[in-house]
Amino acid sequence: EGRDQDSRESMESLFRGFGFAAMGIFLILATIFRSYAQPFVIMATIPMGFVGAMIGHIIMGLNLSMMSMFGIVGLAGVVVNASLVLVHAANRFRKQGADAHDAIIRAGALRFRAVILTSLTPFAGLTPMLLERSLQAQFLIPMAISLGFGVLFATVITLLLVPCSYMILEDVLNLLGHLKGRLAGREAPSL
Repeated sequence: EGRDQDSRESMESLFRGFGFAAMGIFLILATIFRSYAQPFVIMATIPMGFVGAMIGHIIMGLNLSMMSMFGIVGLAGVVVNASLVLVHAANRFRKQGADAHDAIIRAGALRFRAVILTSLTPFAGLTPMLLERSLQAQFLIPMAISLGFGVLFATVITLLLVPCSYMILEDVLNLLGHLKGRLAGREAPSL
């Protein structure tokens, strides 16, 4: 009973910490991009990292543990890097006069190598730990699985999800601007 209570308290603390981390990531991204909407495009890859961590545990034949959960929380900060690089490049092309579609395509082509490298290097760095069979390493392997496979999967999804999300956000903003213009036109007194 005491062990279950400790485990519940650890999980509650972990979820609370993840909430603070997500808020911190959002605030940093909102400050960088001067937008409240674009951080959601970037942070959409975080759940995909979780899926990758789960797939990694299935492939490696290990159950989720507390160390796996720590790896998943750490993963949230790592997977946003590839999306950040892509959205930043697209915003730069938008400032140069490109429309949203051309900007995200050019950003994907320009930053493809950087996005791939931001996933392959952490995975390659964690591979020796994933393959380690010593008793001392068994404690850390679940965390390495969460980080390694989560980053790898999230990066593949980033190359698909972020451009789509970027264009969806653009369409929503255009729709809202159009509706706002129509409402403003109705409220204006006619001469």
